[in-house]
Amino acid sequence: MDATLAKLKELAGAKVTVTANQPVRPTAIPPMLDPKIMGPVTKVATKHFPGLPILPLMSTGATDGIFFEAIGIPVYGAPGVFIDKDMGGIHGLNERIRVASLYDGRDYLFDLVKAFAG
Repeated sequence: MDATLAKLKELAGAKVTVTANQPVRPTAIPPMLDPKIMGPVTKVATKHFPGLPILPLMSTGATDGIFFEAIGIPVYGAPGVFIDKDMGGIHGLNERIRVASLYDGRDYLFDLVKAFAG
């Protein structure tokens, strides 16, 4: 943030005042890839989506998880819903997913909850 602010001040020049708001949210902390979490996720994903790798990534969307992580509670996401490769249906006038993807994701999440519930 400091480097970005310094660059903006440099570009704006002396006639413009540039200030930064303090972050309103904690800094994101990625959770550990705990085998007790990743094991069931991998097993259920392999059943529903054979051949697809499990890749850890950080969501760019808004989540309350950032506040839980800040107090030491790890948060994981395992959506199981696939979107079109052009991402054309995200947050637009025609937001959509395929019907098959909705049902596949439902079945995957149902089995994942059962796996964690024992």
